[in-house]
Amino acid sequence: MNFMQAFKMAFKSIASKKTRSFLTMLGIIIGVASVVIMVSVVQGQNKKQMEYLEAMGDNKISVYAYQRYETSGSVSGLLYEYCLGMQDLVVGVTPQIEVWQEITIKYGAKTFNTQNWDDWEKRISLKLGSDQFGVCNNYTLGGGRELSFLDIEKTNQVCVLGGGAKTLLFDFVDPVGETIFINNQPFLVVGWYEPTGVEGMSDMDNVVLLPYTFNRTLNNNEQIRQYVVKARSASATTLVIAKLKAFLGGFITEDNGFYDVSSNNNWADQMQQQSLMQSLVLGAIAGISLLVGGIGIMNIMLVTVTERTREIGIRKAIGAERKSIIVQFLIEAAVICGIGGIIGIGLGCMGSLIAGKFLLQGMILWPSMVITVGAFTFSVVLGVLFGLYPAIKASSLQPVDALRAE
Repeated sequence: MNFMQAFKMAFKSIASKKTRSFLTMLGIIIGVASVVIMVSVVQGQNKKQMEYLEAMGDNKISVYAYQRYETSGSVSGLLYEYCLGMQDLVVGVTPQIEVWQEITIKYGAKTFNTQNWDDWEKRISLKLGSDQFGVCNNYTLGGGRELSFLDIEKTNQVCVLGGGAKTLLFDFVDPVGETIFINNQPFLVVGWYEPTGVEGMSDMDNVVLLPYTFNRTLNNNEQIRQYVVKARSASATTLVIAKLKAFLGGFITEDNGFYDVSSNNNWADQMQQQSLMQSLVLGAIAGISLLVGGIGIMNIMLVTVTERTREIGIRKAIGAERKSIIVQFLIEAAVICGIGGIIGIGLGCMGSLIAGKFLLQGMILWPSMVITVGAFTFSVVLGVLFGLYPAIKASSLQPVDALRAE
């Protein structure tokens, strides 16, 4: 018997018992679909997180530092001067302050509130930063100008709008030169940023940036604790982190404060590792259903051997070799698993699209070729492995005993 005949017999056997064959495939279908959906969701989630980090900017260093008692000058001033002396390694430095108190922002008949948590897409956040805020946070100027050093020094009532805030307040009109009111105080719009383009991350675009010297009036003069330092390259990032830790450790101790320095590059590496670990764990969990399906394949193939005992006896009596009997049953098991795998991949693709829509804010989630090919191959291999014992049992039957079977 050649392979083509074996495949034809396998399909004929499956077609003759459609319901039983489908129920046998069900474990494989569920297992493959589960693997495809779970791994796709993890990869989609990781992709969205990476997009968020990329939009925030590569080589971005986050610094959290404060002193209970400032004996050698403010942390802000010392950090600025220190980074100014590392211009070969550092692009810029800025305080990163968000005003959490309730603030109203008005333009014409439009009014927005920073505490509007019910409608996240229409919430505008108020940020305070330096003239280097844009470059440190990877914003691209779309029109007008950035804050200037004089704006910071003189606490000028000027602002720069994020792409989302510009759209919410001005629609498609150029806002440069217009005046908005923040807590009924007039602020001149001097520039605006292009939208970051990160889907589902409106909080990055719905921002209004003011000079950080407004920390006194708008933020109750809270001590500034968060900063962003932008390194010139990935290699410089590691060196700058080491230098900043040594610098801050020189005047901030456990007794008088706390500091922490981290970078997006480190976060990206950790996310990649976590994503890989999650994919392996969820894939292994979903793989359990594949194993259950494999046991079902073995069970049904043993039943098939019993049903076709006389056929096996006749074939052996007329000279069929053991290997041809083994190949026939292995091919049949592989075909059942292969068909189940194809159906499972189809359901997995549909499930991934649905999961992307409802779990990842409308993201188009399509399984990668590696996942689909891997899931299909594993299902076929599983069929061969679990079909091996029934195939060997069938080939071991003696012709005389097989022919006597009813």
